[in-house]
Amino acid sequence: MDRYAPLRARTITLVGLMGVGKSSVGRRLANALDLPFRDADTEVETAAGRSIPDIFADLGEPAFREGERRVIARLLDEPPHVLATGGGAFMNEETRKLIKAKSVSVWLKADLDLLARRVGRKDNRPLLAGKDPATVLRALAAERYPVYAQADVTVETGDAAHHVAVDQVIRALTAYLEHKPA
Repeated sequence: MDRYAPLRARTITLVGLMGVGKSSVGRRLANALDLPFRDADTEVETAAGRSIPDIFADLGEPAFREGERRVIARLLDEPPHVLATGGGAFMNEETRKLIKAKSVSVWLKADLDLLARRVGRKDNRPLLAGKDPATVLRALAAERYPVYAQADVTVETGDAAHHVAVDQVIRALTAYLEHKPA
């Protein structure tokens, strides 16, 4: 019997702050479950024909969020896959309702100091431009954690290797699906 079959019945949507590993864990999770992987940020860039920093700079965050909402709605109409969303996607009420209706949502959560170290290594995150990553992440956590907590499953990943995080997600999803009322 295929023990992962129940996990492949619906799209698995990963939410959480920047740097938590939605894309890297998502790719490995999709591979482990033999599902396609989709990255909402990459799909937004493809649809817009420009990078996310350029979208923010040229059109502003509201235009980016609207494009993100449309792209995620389209992706959620596709057959089951693992979907990594941008950190702010779940904050949009319409997007959140779609994610809840059409997928199983997983909040990947890690220590803010760890996330600050991770995101501080790159300069491709518009919300961090010219700012202290730890300060920005603390403010984002205060705003977003109550909303992320609405996800179906929460997985504290810590600083574990990606394969460990994937195992944690699979265990949490399996437990959730086994105890979810029909």
